[in-house]
Amino acid sequence: MNPIYRSVLNRDVKFAEPGEFAPVKIGRMSIWPPVVLAPMAGVTNYPFRSICKEFGAGLYVSEMINARPLVDGRDKTLKLADFGPGELPRSLQLYGTDPYYVAEAVKRLINEGRIDHLDMNFGCPVPKVTRRGGGAAIPLKPNLLRNIVRAAVRNAQTVPVTIKFRMGINLEFLTFITAGRVAEEEGCAAVGLHARTAAQLYHGHASWDAIAELKQAVKIPVLGNGDIWEAEDALRMMRQTRCDGVIVGRGCLGRPWLFRDLADVFNGSEPSDPPHFGEVLEIMFRHAQRLADWFGERLAMHSFRRHSSWYTKGFRMSAEIRAALMRVETVSQLLNLFCDVDRSQPFPLSAMRVVRGKATGTQKVSLPAGYLDNLDDDTPLPGSGEDAGDGG
Repeated sequence: MNPIYRSVLNRDVKFAEPGEFAPVKIGRMSIWPPVVLAPMAGVTNYPFRSICKEFGAGLYVSEMINARPLVDGRDKTLKLADFGPGELPRSLQLYGTDPYYVAEAVKRLINEGRIDHLDMNFGCPVPKVTRRGGGAAIPLKPNLLRNIVRAAVRNAQTVPVTIKFRMGINLEFLTFITAGRVAEEEGCAAVGLHARTAAQLYHGHASWDAIAELKQAVKIPVLGNGDIWEAEDALRMMRQTRCDGVIVGRGCLGRPWLFRDLADVFNGSEPSDPPHFGEVLEIMFRHAQRLADWFGERLAMHSFRRHSSWYTKGFRMSAEIRAALMRVETVSQLLNLFCDVDRSQPFPLSAMRVVRGKATGTQKVSLPAGYLDNLDDDTPLPGSGEDAGDGG
């Protein structure tokens, strides 16, 4: 990598030595490099997964699928649960708060031969989810968590099940050690920890010490999530925490070549220079076209507007182009916007670690009335599984 880029990166990080890291084992799957794409609502659909996978091996998880509408066979949910031609392994994240609907959803996925790996979401911090007792609120009630996890594992047959969660709803109610032990006891293949609380949302820095603590507490593989903006961050996390692999979320938004860099550093090589603007635009156009082919052009381009801002962040562009990106309706309109830009621009230093995606402040976590009164209760709340946010 050009020293001008290394000067703003983790210059003190040594690339992997031969045999330093091993593939992460998830059931019968062996994942190398030990890197997982985080489930992100409205983002990690098949078109985005396919773009990321072109840059490097690993495990690429679908956006979160709600168990209840999947059981009901709603067309939109079934489309979100689709995988591309030849896409392997097929990894899907499921959200559910009622063991019955989780069991029925998993039965459907297994009986229809849809998946090779199932991840369960217990980390979503979105208020409309937690105020109904879902997402990050579920680990507060370990008996309910256990029943949901048991329903998934028992019906998944030979398909490995993992669960992903946060440290807790806030620093007063930390639940990640209990959640990890429940996962281990119920037969999960691995766990993933986003090392923030639900109250933090995506604010501040992830607490990697919590990942290390969880790794000491369980014997199944632990995947660390939080603040992987560059490939070297993954090496630092694994060395510091001894976790078995990393989960990459916001760091790859508008930067799918991060997976190429991750493959390089885990294989002991220095990553390539970031692409110049012309290369970034070609990746962006390819992503937009695949999204249009998959969902239909109008829906796809409305969804793609935020992606275009992530791809172009930091590059020199007119205010008119930036404003027009938020009004794009077709792929051809997107292409035409960049006819006269300077494609030779190098990747801007100012954008090397810029935050993308959710960057909101902290929150007071919304919970149902009386939810904390009896944490031993294992009764799912009526309607708590009807609506869901992102992957946590």
